Amino acid sequence: MIHGPSLAIGAGIASIVIVIAFLGFENISNQPELVIEPAPMIQQAGPPKVTLNTFLANGSPILGNANAPVTLIEFGDYQCHFCNVFFHSTEDDILKNYVETGKVKMVFKDYNIIGPDSVNASHGAHCANDQGLFWEYHDILYSNWTGENNGWASSENLGIFAQEIGLDMDVWSECMLNGIHSQTILASNEDAKSLELTGTPAFFVIGPDGKTTRLFGAQPFEAFEKVFENELEK
Repeated sequence: MIHGPSLAIGAGIASIVIVIAFLGFENISNQPELVIEPAPMIQQAGPPKVTLNTFLANGSPILGNANAPVTLIEFGDYQCHFCNVFFHSTEDDILKNYVETGKVKMVFKDYNIIGPDSVNASHGAHCANDQGLFWEYHDILYSNWTGENNGWASSENLGIFAQEIGLDMDVWSECMLNGIHSQTILASNEDAKSLELTGTPAFFVIGPDGKTTRLFGAQPFEAFEKVFENELEK
């Protein structure tokens, strides 16, 4: 079943799927802006505080100029229909007009809400990152999307994708079998929950002043453009 945006009914699977999976191998929110607080030095009681690490830690390497004034964070699931829609209909325009021009940098974070293959795909990307090819693997995953929970992101296919982008298969396979990045993926899911996300894709635009704007769902390029331009004027 297609979710729109994909509902987080499976978010709780991440903590158990990571152990199990490898044994066999739309609108701009009207909510007030978030204020990013300094990371606390000690664990505090009550709800988790939103810090800069909530957005930047446990994610992909930065795509674009690390000194770009605006940051775009995407929380996504590689099996998510509307994440795939965003990838094919909007992301290229963002890259061409803002990332490649040094105005915006981008980070992708995992929010695995659909099924076991979602977690496996996340592992594939993080293991590719160990060889400096995270974004290449990210792109080949979305380029081969054919639906939700239908087997396109099986362990066998993930290995084929790794070969196609030229990864060292011995190194990548060992990383996958050992679940090396399990804690990173779990932590990213917890970051999404602390932001009270209920679906994917979900985006946060962080401006030069540290304030954020939320966008939910596969928004058109114009929606991102408006937010980017507003932030770049500051």
